Amino acid sequence: MTTVRKPPPPRMAFISPFTKRVINPLTRRVATRLPGFGIISCQGRKSGKTYRTPMNVFQDGGDWIFALTYGSDVSWVKNVLASGEAVLEVGGRTIRLTEPEVFVDPKCRLMPPPVRFFLGLMRVSEFMRMRPARPEPDVL
Repeated sequence: MTTVRKPPPPRMAFISPFTKRVINPLTRRVATRLPGFGIISCQGRKSGKTYRTPMNVFQDGGDWIFALTYGSDVSWVKNVLASGEAVLEVGGRTIRLTEPEVFVDPKCRLMPPPVRFFLGLMRVSEFMRMRPARPEPDVL
């Protein structure tokens, strides 16, 4: 039997509670207008409440890649994995995303070089990939 090792926690994981309460409310105001940032909205798996979290996000072809700066053991990631979908606000657009997949990439290969450098310093190695939802077929 193969054991899957979880990567070490990112260096900044300890400030997650502070970020959630202080930084996120401030950055939600501008995140959709900043390059490399967006807001991901998801339903709470227990509460059903909608949560909006500012995130580092980049495109890879048609997919969207989120840098999990606090690791994969945070509420928004668990909520997205449980529901299988989220909504991304980025660059003045709103995109429904599906098929969440968490993966480990210690070299941050899908990130732009300057971002790759800073994520490496913070020991970020987990990412989430999501794909735009296919349009629903018209029902007559």
